[in-house]
Amino acid sequence: MAFKIYTKTGDKGETGLFGGKRLPKSHIRIEAYGTVDELNSFIGIVRDGYDNEKARIILKEIQDRLFTIGSNLASDPSKNMNVPDLVESDIELLESEMDRMDEELPPLKSFILPGGHTLVSHCHVARCVCRRAERVVVSLNSIENVESILIQYLNRLSDYLFVLARKIALDLGVQEVEWHPRK
Repeated sequence: MAFKIYTKTGDKGETGLFGGKRLPKSHIRIEAYGTVDELNSFIGIVRDGYDNEKARIILKEIQDRLFTIGSNLASDPSKNMNVPDLVESDIELLESEMDRMDEELPPLKSFILPGGHTLVSHCHVARCVCRRAERVVVSLNSIENVESILIQYLNRLSDYLFVLARKIALDLGVQEVEWHPRK
């Protein structure tokens, strides 16, 4: 018999964590890993559209780490589950990539608005979703313990996505859209 994607177990507004515990789909834990999944999808759009092999490899690595974060968040915290983990070198990779890209970028002289090219805008959407994911995970952490490295990774990832958006604009030869307030 073939595997079916639908189980019908969520038809009454609940879903199961790894470990068997059932929660309402409105629970902040579900919102947290759902937002991380949404972020992963947007990063897939950026990866698919960016013709830079090194960046595509890094973005795939990030997608793998986001799946790791999702599996942690989707696991029953009351059970000692064997789930993949993040390590300090995952954060260091983001930092070293930002440093590398920054060497090529002109200095920031004003705030940057999303735009200039569809791919740049998609990268900014991913950055915003990342910030939301971070906020939701921080909220979850206020009621249930979340490993601090998950929050640190999301925080650093949003910075990485901002720098990446700038690098994509540079690579595509498009002007960054600067914000200039009315006087």
